[in-house]
Amino acid sequence: MSGRRYTDEYKAEAVKQVLEKGHSAAEVAARLGINKHSLYDWVQRARKQNPATVVSTVTHESSDAREMRRLRAELKRVTEERDIPKKAAAYFAKG
Repeated sequence: MSGRRYTDEYKAEAVKQVLEKGHSAAEVAARLGINKHSLYDWVQRARKQNPATVVSTVTHESSDAREMRRLRAELKRVTEERDIPKKAAAYFAKG
């Protein structure tokens, strides 16, 4: 254990990103540089303290909306991968 201490405001903001904004706990932990198990613990405590908040935030985004967001991100990635060889060929053709 590192013994690192976080303020209550810092913990609340990290938990808010997971519960209200829908980010995964692992993603938030990596971005903030904290242990993901600590964040999981903070999220569980928040859910026990106020279960009504969790229920309302989970229903904000339907599974269709999540799937649409995932598909758009995948399309963007695949389109960029497709365009890289075209741009490289055009660059080398000029030379």
